[in-house]
Amino acid sequence: MVRIASALLLVLLLAGWEVYCRVAGVSALVVPLPSAVLRTLWDGLAGGYLLPHIWVTTAEMAMGLAAGCTIGFLAGVLLAEVPMLRRLFYPYILASQVVPKLALGPLFIVWFGFGMTSTVVITALICFFPLLENTMTGLQQVDPNKRELFRMLRATRLQTLLRLKIPSGLPVILAGLRVAVVLALVGAVVGEFIGGRQGLGASIIAAQGMMDSTMMFALFIVITVLGMIVYQAAAGLERWLLRRPWKG
Repeated sequence: MVRIASALLLVLLLAGWEVYCRVAGVSALVVPLPSAVLRTLWDGLAGGYLLPHIWVTTAEMAMGLAAGCTIGFLAGVLLAEVPMLRRLFYPYILASQVVPKLALGPLFIVWFGFGMTSTVVITALICFFPLLENTMTGLQQVDPNKRELFRMLRATRLQTLLRLKIPSGLPVILAGLRVAVVLALVGAVVGEFIGGRQGLGASIIAAQGMMDSTMMFALFIVITVLGMIVYQAAAGLERWLLRRPWKG
């Protein structure tokens, strides 16, 4: 019932939007009609115009997410296991995250050029911190009684990490992954704003240059749907992993 009510609410909002724009005579340059947006979206998908851009953004998002999450997880494990390294490096890592990635975009273009590489780097940097922070937090919140049990059993440091700390901290680590998935799409689109030649973000800039508000709204829909898909995929992976025998 909740899903049906949510769908009906969306239909009502779109209908109200359509009626208001027609009655008030709102210019399509300001707010386009929903029917026009859906028609433009359909034409873009059926005509094949949007598909290459969707593919480019998805590829950039996936590569940036994989690189950022892998490095963030490994760095989180290292800093959680070695307090001296945490005290040494964490302030600098935190300072690097304060700088807006949008401000670093021009520098990345100088280093990596226009195109996919600079966008992937921006996406990876955005995804890096949630995994690092959540991994450190998850590994440090192990039940002291279980830790003492492993010590009494003379488990090695690696055995304790793999069989106790990571399984116990998995819910927190995977929560960081869900955050990183959402930020990965944001990073890919923002990266394309700065130096992308293809992709949904570059298409928005091109539509803006042509004052095509209808296409921009259509691209917003595509980005929203893509984001929901990858988020649900991450949530499904989380549910699957937390049902595995190694939990706890």
